[in-house]
Amino acid sequence: MKTLINATSIHRWQHYHRGVWPLVWPILLSNLSVPLLGAVDTAILGHLPEARYLGAVAVGSSIITMLFWSLGFLRMGTTSLVSRAVGSRDFDESFVLWLRSAVLALLLAALVIGLGQWLIPFAISLMAPAPDVAPLAASYCQIRLLSAPATLVNYTLIGWFIGQQDTRRPLLILVFTNGLNIFLDLILILGLGLNSDGAAWASVCAEYSATLLGLILLAHKLRRLPGVAQLRQQLAKLGQLHAYLPLLTVNRHLFVRTACLLGVFTFFTAQGARAGTHVVAANAILLQLLMLTSHALDGFAHAAEALCGKATGERNRAEFLRVCGATTSMALATALGISLVFALGKPLWLNLFTAIEPVLLEASRQFIWIIALPLLTIWAYQLDGIFLGAGLTRAMQYTMLGCMLAVFFPLWYGSQELGNTGLWLAFCGFNLSRSLAMAWVFRRYLRARPMA
Repeated sequence: MKTLINATSIHRWQHYHRGVWPLVWPILLSNLSVPLLGAVDTAILGHLPEARYLGAVAVGSSIITMLFWSLGFLRMGTTSLVSRAVGSRDFDESFVLWLRSAVLALLLAALVIGLGQWLIPFAISLMAPAPDVAPLAASYCQIRLLSAPATLVNYTLIGWFIGQQDTRRPLLILVFTNGLNIFLDLILILGLGLNSDGAAWASVCAEYSATLLGLILLAHKLRRLPGVAQLRQQLAKLGQLHAYLPLLTVNRHLFVRTACLLGVFTFFTAQGARAGTHVVAANAILLQLLMLTSHALDGFAHAAEALCGKATGERNRAEFLRVCGATTSMALATALGISLVFALGKPLWLNLFTAIEPVLLEASRQFIWIIALPLLTIWAYQLDGIFLGAGLTRAMQYTMLGCMLAVFFPLWYGSQELGNTGLWLAFCGFNLSRSLAMAWVFRRYLRARPMA
């Protein structure tokens, strides 16, 4: 961690601040639009005469979100490879990488749709919604699955743009998607009375429209890149199966990493649910605050992905270290600010989410973890971005797997007598161990892999 902070002087930090911030702010704005869409969906469905439609979307959207989130490695893998191709000035290869990622996305989408008839009923049975909600949730999920090709291709488009150090186009895509989704919600739910199915169709239409917009923006961007050959020549390279190996290797590492992270969050939620209604409700509130933290810090990690990848492609060690120092210093300052805001505004934050006294009491008891987590997780977030840029996806896989098996589960098992406090202790220990393990790998990488 000390290596990251001392990687650049104050003067250099000020210089690179101007280069990092233009990449960060569009991602911050993009992330702000995500909860806005959920809030509007909830408000529209919440004004329908029957609560079952809101319940169906709550259950269905959580299943679809979890499913698509598990495939989010497509975005990360594309950014990792494209940023290094940009650094080596191989713009032709950077476009071919996107084409291969898009092919992989379409294959995975076909697999998801094909398995959906078994996955959806199984997932709904695990969530055990009310009898009048379950069929509506199943219908919602089946409709949303139709958006899989568009959603996964969008992941690759956003990954390609970030790898090109362009975060404004992803902002445009996301704002357009969410805005259109809200507009279609009003028409399909309130205007045509399609209820929860209308919310699903609105999302499907918005995703395909976003893909069309993304392809238009991609074509516009390609005209401005030097050295990009004709499309026909690029398409001819798609038949070279051996060329998919680096992409498949990177995505395999990232899939295992994402699956482990998903497993930790799922286990955390399940254990909270076993502890009782008030505990799971309190944990849900605190996890929402953690998600806000993640949204606020994501921009710096994405900037690190693009800039570190470019420096790695250039084999420029000095640039790589300066980028690490600049992005991490800015992220650390933001994390400190978030912890301070949480500490000073504790009553405000809790009362914003609930007025139920037992839930407030439990959330207040565990709030210290939310104050500490930004400072514990910032290192892991940043090192994720740096590792993606440097191509250290295997290390990301093994550190995540090791910390889950060697820290999270043993720490939870040994602290079960502490109840929910023990669960939060294990979760914080998991995040801290990830940060320490990745920092150790990072130091070894700098010593063993000097760049030209």
